[in-house]
Amino acid sequence: MATITGNESTMQHEEIKMRAMSGMGCMIMNILAVLVCSAAFSYGTYLVAIASDNIALAVVLMVVGGLYGFMIGPVVFAGLKIIKPNEALVLTLFGRYVGTLKGTGFYWVNPFCVAVNPTAGVTSAATATFKSQIEAPAVATASFNWPVNRKLSLKAMTLSNDKQKINDQLGNPIIIGIVVIWRVVNTAKAVFNVDNYKEFLSIQCDSALRNIVRLYPYDSVGSDNEASLRGSSMEVAEKLKSEIQAKVDVAGLEITEARITHLSYSEEIAAVMLQRQQASAIIDARNMIVEGAVGMVEMALAKLSENDIVELDEERKAAMVSNLLVVLCGNRDAQPVVNSGSLY
Repeated sequence: MATITGNESTMQHEEIKMRAMSGMGCMIMNILAVLVCSAAFSYGTYLVAIASDNIALAVVLMVVGGLYGFMIGPVVFAGLKIIKPNEALVLTLFGRYVGTLKGTGFYWVNPFCVAVNPTAGVTSAATATFKSQIEAPAVATASFNWPVNRKLSLKAMTLSNDKQKINDQLGNPIIIGIVVIWRVVNTAKAVFNVDNYKEFLSIQCDSALRNIVRLYPYDSVGSDNEASLRGSSMEVAEKLKSEIQAKVDVAGLEITEARITHLSYSEEIAAVMLQRQQASAIIDARNMIVEGAVGMVEMALAKLSENDIVELDEERKAAMVSNLLVVLCGNRDAQPVVNSGSLY
């Protein structure tokens, strides 16, 4: 355990890997010892019952056999622990952190060691509803005590907080939601440095999300190279991951991935922003149509002059250009007019 002075004097920084004995061997030995002590207690009781001359031996057999067989033996069984894959058990002995039990297997530890998990017993809304439905018929008779699992999960877990309303760089309110993939890498920090590491992670994700969203506009306006929440999702995700990781290092958590799952304008400005996007799309489309129409007019005039099909003065060229632009840029199909008279 590291000793730090100053503001971090109460922080736990190192994880102690605990070495435990084989649970199977200890269990077999304890069962045999309990059986032998029970037999010794029974034999001592028999000697007392028949008023044997070996009263002292009988008393010794009864005391030793009863003490271990009925008191010490059952306590020793409490030290047996089963660890599944990707699980850990943080143990304390009389308030002092003694180590973390990791690795799949069957172990025996000091039976007075207590497992610590601040998130034990905290259930989701769906689980709470299920438990209330199961316990409801038995409220009048007896209460049902659900077992509490004190083991820490080392698996990759998903956190999906509620959607938030946040102002972007331009001050526009947006609705955004994220999903965070995380796991526990330092069990000592997770248990002793924060009160509840899951709740701590949830709060820090909300805080980091607000800090990152305020750095970007919802969408780039006027510049294609400008970073935005909608157009630079990978960059925003990396910054969001780094921001959350920096905040949860104290809790011994590792952020594997952070992604935006929902992004939209808030209801009060959604209609206005939709009109702006539509106007921007119309302008872009018109620019493309005009550029193409001008190019086609230039090509038409060049072909007419190159092939000496017809000679046009400047006034007629202007009229032709005007007519072609109206036809090419108009929203409706042009109605053809046949001129059977003179061009002039």
